[in-house]
Amino acid sequence: MNFEKIGNINDYHRINKRNQKKLFGCINQTAKRFIIITTILLTIGILITLSVLLIKPNKHLINREANLRWNRTGITIAGNTSFPGTENNQLNAPLGATVDYQNTLYIADTSNSRIQKYVMDAKYGITVAGNANGTAGSNLSELRFPSQVLVSSNGYMFVADRNNHRVMLWRNSSTSGEIVAGVGTNANNTLSSPYQMDYHQASESLYVSDYANSRIMHFKLGTPSGTMVAGTGVNAKNYTHLMSPVGVHFESLSNNLIITNNFGHNIVRWPLGATSWTLVAGDINGNSGTDSKRFNLPTVTTLDPMGNFYVADRNNQRIQLFMNGQLEGITIAGVVNTTGSNSTLLSTPWSVALDNQLNLYVADAANHRVQKFLRY
Repeated sequence: MNFEKIGNINDYHRINKRNQKKLFGCINQTAKRFIIITTILLTIGILITLSVLLIKPNKHLINREANLRWNRTGITIAGNTSFPGTENNQLNAPLGATVDYQNTLYIADTSNSRIQKYVMDAKYGITVAGNANGTAGSNLSELRFPSQVLVSSNGYMFVADRNNHRVMLWRNSSTSGEIVAGVGTNANNTLSSPYQMDYHQASESLYVSDYANSRIMHFKLGTPSGTMVAGTGVNAKNYTHLMSPVGVHFESLSNNLIITNNFGHNIVRWPLGATSWTLVAGDINGNSGTDSKRFNLPTVTTLDPMGNFYVADRNNQRIQLFMNGQLEGITIAGVVNTTGSNSTLLSTPWSVALDNQLNLYVADAANHRVQKFLRY
């Protein structure tokens, strides 16, 4: 037997096994590297996919905001076009309309000196403040040409009793009101033609547009004396004054007042504690116009939950929408500079309100009606 040959064969097998182990080791190392690289690539892919998915909702939100639209044909839900009257299905020059959380409509029936309440889909209104027969007065159960009604979530009903130069509060189920602003002889107590107000329930603060005094006043419930928080009492168009303000809205998150500067033909933002305003919409120099960036005697401004602005552009006979941060408006109801009484036209639209579905309610004053424009 050739032991040398056998030894060589055994050596060969031992060497071959070692080489195979090295080969398998290399293969295993390669496989591990492949697995690691593949895992990294998959992780990166997943992260990219998640990033895209996270970005998509914001894109959808932007698109949803951009696609806000309403039927341009209005539905008369209160009043009779061109037929003012004191019946419970009639109105006379309504200046204010608001909708509560139950979609109940409240109307400042101005020339009838009363507040009318319409539950959803009702054909007839119920007088909840003032005299049902349209008679004006100045006692605590009467009104004289009220211009706005506001209903808070706790059921308080505030009325801007314009020609009595006061703001009235009707508490739940009250048969008469109480004066909460505009009483006394002190300059900080008195008001002159208050057109609109906003109420901050948490702080029991009332902000009132003191129209003829060209200022915004702040009152705490239970305190007859107010504080001037915007304007100077001087009627002027520059950025430290106001020009006959009609609408006022308090932004609680930013502590800003949004003011409809009527004879200034613009909407301005006035931070509490500041001495001047910044422009929101309209002409900064106070010039009127009919284009998409300007107004002609705007009256009331309403905001939606996304921060978009809806403006009753009174003498341009239209409702303008300004997307949050934009200076160019979109006409969503009425036709610019065109007065009419059909279902697509308005005549002196004084206020605009929204329900929880963002349907529009317009107090179409000279047509003695409230128009509803359905969102779709």
